[in-house]
Amino acid sequence: MTLPTIDPRPDLHDEAETWSVDQLRAAQLERLQGCVRRAYEGVPHYRRQLEERGVHPDDVRSLEDVRLLPFTTKADLRDNYPFGMLAVPREQCVRLHASSGTTGRPTVVGYTRQDIDTWAGLVARSLRAAGVRPGHLVHVAYGYGLFTGGLGAHYGAERLGCTVVPMSGGQTEKQIQLIRDFRPDVIMVTPSYFLALIDHVKELGLDPAETSLQIGVFGAEPWTEAMRAEIEQTCGMHATDIFGLSEMMGPGVAQECVETKDGLTLWEDHFYPEVVDPLTDEPVPDGEEGELVLTALTREAMPVLRYRTRDLTRLLPGTARPSMRRMAKITGRSDDLMIVRGVNVFPTQIEELVLATEGLTPHFQCVLSRPGRMDQLTVNVEGAPGLDEARRASIARELGHQIKSRIGTSAQVVVLAEGGIERSVGKARRIVDLREKG
Repeated sequence: MTLPTIDPRPDLHDEAETWSVDQLRAAQLERLQGCVRRAYEGVPHYRRQLEERGVHPDDVRSLEDVRLLPFTTKADLRDNYPFGMLAVPREQCVRLHASSGTTGRPTVVGYTRQDIDTWAGLVARSLRAAGVRPGHLVHVAYGYGLFTGGLGAHYGAERLGCTVVPMSGGQTEKQIQLIRDFRPDVIMVTPSYFLALIDHVKELGLDPAETSLQIGVFGAEPWTEAMRAEIEQTCGMHATDIFGLSEMMGPGVAQECVETKDGLTLWEDHFYPEVVDPLTDEPVPDGEEGELVLTALTREAMPVLRYRTRDLTRLLPGTARPSMRRMAKITGRSDDLMIVRGVNVFPTQIEELVLATEGLTPHFQCVLSRPGRMDQLTVNVEGAPGLDEARRASIARELGHQIKSRIGTSAQVVVLAEGGIERSVGKARRIVDLREKG
């Protein structure tokens, strides 16, 4: 299927996108030094940790000195709930966001007016890189509220000069009605929920390729090249990846460029990246996989040092923006790793096999249980409409064989009827761990 033509207009790039590597590194060092000083002077948690290490802001003389700094984890943010990580008085914050807090206290992040301005500019930059242009109509189906996705996308699209439809998540029928009536050029949404929208469009007897959508900016959860291919072939639209996390800012930390679609360009003028071995905490060379660690170089309200994202990726040379490195598509999270009878398994590995198996929809869920002494992995998948029992059994055997031969662990595969896997209006729930309840 032929994809829409993208207006190139390189004059829309920010100045930083055209910097040389030397210009970028000089700006990073200056901003890193300012970030460390703000953290040291304004955040008791960081001052205590730096003093325990015998490190003063004046000790940061090169980018390599970032390794002198302490890591920051989600637990640190929760331990300082609600405002202990702010480097400015709470009254100087114009916005607060927070995580859902489903596994403990929520993580709270604050923004000064300058932080909001920086954020909007970076999301606008990201959208331009995705092929979005001033005047486009942008349908935002990320959730609004304390989650950073909706408002981050909204402010960035407005900054770019787009018309924004602030739909938020949920209300699938209304989503489709507005897409049909308003005819947006762009949709910003989680990939799993977009698949649910596609399913509903088909249920209405409509062709997803006949919508007005030209560009999808998908984020908030890992997704695969196979899923990109399915979206582009089914809908006749460009599918690009956006990356962010509230602890850094929100969406707009990195963006895939539509002209290359070869990984996310990290906006290194605002976020300094490292990749470390999640077991030893030691940095690994560019090109090797490990855990992404980010330092927020320019945030006023909440300077964050060496944040452990738990996302697994690789740093690669720049392409579409040559001076800025790319991060490979996230293969999973170190805290989403399933160890099944000694074998490491990530949901994205299962997803690739599900998408490659004829007769299945893209919807699946991994259920971990311990019926006896051994862990058991059950992969619940959803069959395409019209499958008989014999075909379902054949598909289950085929997928089980693929999981065993390609990943290296045994799994029970259950092929459910259409609609058998719960639909998410936000991030898909890929893992259900029943072992803790046993």
